[in-house]
Amino acid sequence: MGSFRDRLIRFMYGRYGTDQLNIALFVIYFLLLLINLFTRNLILPILMWAVLIWTLFRSLSRNIYARQRENMFFLKLWRPVKSGITLNLRRLREIRTHRFRRCIRCKTVLRLPRRTGKHKVRCPRCQHRFNVRVFF
Repeated sequence: MGSFRDRLIRFMYGRYGTDQLNIALFVIYFLLLLINLFTRNLILPILMWAVLIWTLFRSLSRNIYARQRENMFFLKLWRPVKSGITLNLRRLREIRTHRFRRCIRCKTVLRLPRRTGKHKVRCPRCQHRFNVRVFF
């Protein structure tokens, strides 16, 4: 078994391997696979093969600089989406104890304790003071 591992290590030497974009492509592939199980469509298998071939091409590529640029472009698009999803999940988890409001000036999301009524709040980022009303 050790010789197979050594051969695999030698084969992958100088190749790009996997990164966040490859993981996202695998997730897209499996989502398309699940959708294809329920809806028999001619376009989905072609799209699935294209995603799988692109993923393998990226993993086995020797042009590391180009693959890093692709990954950085993907991360630039993915980070705002991920932070929005994370913030909404945090809001749902803490709905019983906290409320989230945006600063009027700098648009920073503030985490406030859940107390009904009007409150004067100071933004920790821009030090702007403004009134916040919590209904329930």
